[in-house]
Amino acid sequence: MRFGLLGAGRIGRIHGLNVAARGDATLVALADAAQDAAASLAAASGAKVASAEAILSDSSIDAVLICTPTDTHADLIEAAVSAGKAVFCEKPVDLDAARIRRCLDVVAKSGKPLMIGFNRRFDPNFAALEKRLRMGEAGAIEIVSVISRDPSPPPVDYVKRSGGLFRDMMIHDFDMARFLLAEEPVEVFALGSALVDPAIGAAGDVDTAAVLMRTASGRIAQISNSRRASYGYDQRIEVHGSQGMLRAGNIHETTVEIATGAGFRADPVQNFFLERYTGAYRAELDAFIATVRDRRQPSPSGQDGLKAQILADAATESRRTGKPVGVALETI
Repeated sequence: MRFGLLGAGRIGRIHGLNVAARGDATLVALADAAQDAAASLAAASGAKVASAEAILSDSSIDAVLICTPTDTHADLIEAAVSAGKAVFCEKPVDLDAARIRRCLDVVAKSGKPLMIGFNRRFDPNFAALEKRLRMGEAGAIEIVSVISRDPSPPPVDYVKRSGGLFRDMMIHDFDMARFLLAEEPVEVFALGSALVDPAIGAAGDVDTAAVLMRTASGRIAQISNSRRASYGYDQRIEVHGSQGMLRAGNIHETTVEIATGAGFRADPVQNFFLERYTGAYRAELDAFIATVRDRRQPSPSGQDGLKAQILADAATESRRTGKPVGVALETI
């Protein structure tokens, strides 16, 4: 499969090098407004540097990876599928649900696959937990708990254009909660505070948040986010059911522990998402290539992206009003 890459920044570099390392795929060309980033990735991957327009118009390119700024995603998706390309796009499709719907209409009319980069579904530990959950090991699902805490907050300039914590950071957890619940939430209640960096609060956002969601049958999902974790990148999931509990914990820098009279001590957890989800990014690419090759329905799909965005919007509104917000994802 021949790939074009739009965006050679931090995440684009991950995807570009993963394509280049495969025997069944070739990174043909890449584009980025930052010439140094484009040249560096081209040298590392063997791809050529080209314009986005040239990549989209190249009939020899089968698929496009979109890793550009969020406000360009929807336009590029539409252009790529209209040019006959399969598309993998980093989350989100857009920060506006109405714009996502218009984009997905274009995708549907094109007949080309669109996969959204909710990479955590492909983390080997989380994927194993979901598989065992579907096998019934924990019984009927009752409570899904998702914990996601960053080591440190992003720059305030980033926060101002991010769409807010619920749309930028927690959107991954909304997708994971849906993935595990196997039933759509119907109600969202959110709390949020600026406890880490006063500048984030001054920018109108929060850095510490919790969300409760309820499904029609009464299943509950709880999500905890913080922009600060003094002990590293905290990524944990727990599913409590009628017959037991499944849990996936953090990954440490090593598995070595020391035991003394003071107790047991382990090495710190991995400190950055690029380390923590290295395997997930590779598995995600595996899934995308298989989707295109076998003409399967993509998962996560554009619809998954829209539903996560609607939950993020509902959480944003709930936090603003202090009241639960109803959602109707089953109708989408």
